Amino acid sequence: MKTKLLAALTLVTPLFFTSVVSAANPQQVQKLLSTGECIQCDLSGADLSGAHLIGADLRGANLQGANLEEANIEGADFTGANLQGANLKSAFATNVNFKKANLNGVNFTNAMISDSNVYGASMNNLTITNADIYNTGIGIGGDNAEIPDWDQQIETYKPE
Repeated sequence: MKTKLLAALTLVTPLFFTSVVSAANPQQVQKLLSTGECIQCDLSGADLSGAHLIGADLRGANLQGANLEEANIEGADFTGANLQGANLKSAFATNVNFKKANLNGVNFTNAMISDSNVYGASMNNLTITNADIYNTGIGIGGDNAEIPDWDQQIETYKPE
């Protein structure tokens, strides 16, 4: 009897200690890191901490739960991307396009965010503790705040 109980516990115990399995597609992660482009890729749960994603094209990508801690995403395009629950702690996010992105639950603690487009982005339950935010429509409250759309401003600008 004890042998059967021990055998059953041996088989079942690992199920209680399993870690979260990353759903990110390894080939797509490699594509992003080597080319800087991964449109509509599945990068959910990917570990991109410390990555240099300057100017990366991630339009429509799924980065739900991804770790981008201390990543440099300067000039990256996340238009329509899903970053729900992503970790962008201490990330460098200057001139980033988050237009119509899902930023719900993103951790921006200690991040540097400036001159970034958040027009039409969903931004519920953001963590912005000690974040430096400049010229970007991220703040506390403001249901009536008007957030400008970069694309509209660029189209209407005509240099003389």
